[in-house]
Amino acid sequence: MTRLDARDLQILKVLATDGRITKAALAEKVGLSATPCWERLKRLEQAGLIAGYRAEIALKKIGPHVTVFVAAELADHTAASMQGFERAVQGYDEVVACWALGGGFDYLMQIVTRDIDAYQRLIDAMLEARIGLARYFTYIVTKPVKSSGVPPLDLLASR
Repeated sequence: MTRLDARDLQILKVLATDGRITKAALAEKVGLSATPCWERLKRLEQAGLIAGYRAEIALKKIGPHVTVFVAAELADHTAASMQGFERAVQGYDEVVACWALGGGFDYLMQIVTRDIDAYQRLIDAMLEARIGLARYFTYIVTKPVKSSGVPPLDLLASR
C-alpha cells in the first residue's frame, strides 16, 4: 500500500469531485505550488491510486432509461464457472458495473437500458447464452438518492 499524507488525500478528494480541474487550480486548492503538486499527482497516478478520469453523464438529458440492480445466483460455484460468468458479463454493454459478493448472492450487477422491455430482453439473452445464471432478482431504481462516487478517503487511509 502507498503511504498517503493529508495533502495526497486532499488531491484525491478534489480529483474525485472535479477530474477536469487544471493543475494550477488543483495546486491552489490543496495549498501547494504547481511543481510539487504536479509531482504528487504523477506519483499518485504511477502508484495506481488514480484509476482514470471520467465524466458523469446526465442520462436523463440523453433519453429515457431505466437503471436496474440485479442480484445474481450462479448454478455452479466452481472457479471455472465464476470466471466464465465474469468473462461473459464483460460482453454486455448494458452491464455498467458488476461486483462479486460474499454471502447470499454471487454477484450484483448494475444495468442501464432504454426501458424494462430492453432489460428483459437482455436477461433473456443472458439465460439463453448459458453463462451460468441460475436465479436473478431484479431491483428497479425509482430515483437516485445519493451517488457522489467519492469514497470517504480520510476514513480509509491508513495513518
